[in-house]
Amino acid sequence: MHKPHSPASDRNRDAILDVLRKHFTDRAQVLEIGSGTGQHAVYFAAALKHLTWQTSDVAQHLPGIRAWLAEAHLPNTPEPLAFDVNAAWPAGPFDAAFSANTLHIMAWDEVVRLFEGLPRILSPGAVLAVYGPFNEAGRFTSPSNAAFDAALRAADPRRGIRDIEAVEALALANGLVRVDDRAMPANNRCITWALRP
Repeated sequence: MHKPHSPASDRNRDAILDVLRKHFTDRAQVLEIGSGTGQHAVYFAAALKHLTWQTSDVAQHLPGIRAWLAEAHLPNTPEPLAFDVNAAWPAGPFDAAFSANTLHIMAWDEVVRLFEGLPRILSPGAVLAVYGPFNEAGRFTSPSNAAFDAALRAADPRRGIRDIEAVEALALANGLVRVDDRAMPANNRCITWALRP
């Protein structure tokens, strides 16, 4: 199968890896939520060999993820899981979770469902790292993010760049405390939370 490819994944992977090296050093089982093409999974799993990197996504993306995993042939990347926040969830427990460029693709009620469900599959003290664009105080942080948001909403009115304050309130309500927030390439951020023990 022809592998799907995201140029953005190639551009942002090293900046994200710096965050993961800090926060996933003492982790063992990672659930990647919305693995997309599968590029991040093979890059991070190769760099962080102590982790079992569990990919997941909605069913239509799994063939592409499998193609990347098959080519890389890494011992720490099991078969990807079909995962839709509106359906059955993976069993867990995971002591870490990672997601890139998903919150603005999901409808807001699905973002709520995601954060409400995470404490059920994460172990106490687990960490969650989320990469993507965020608004601050209801405002876009760059003209490019404003244009991106307009394109997202034109494709599906339920999509859009999320306000960091709303996401932070959702995280706190579900026992997740922010421990890191880093600026990333192309006006993105990587935010890390820890689940209260």
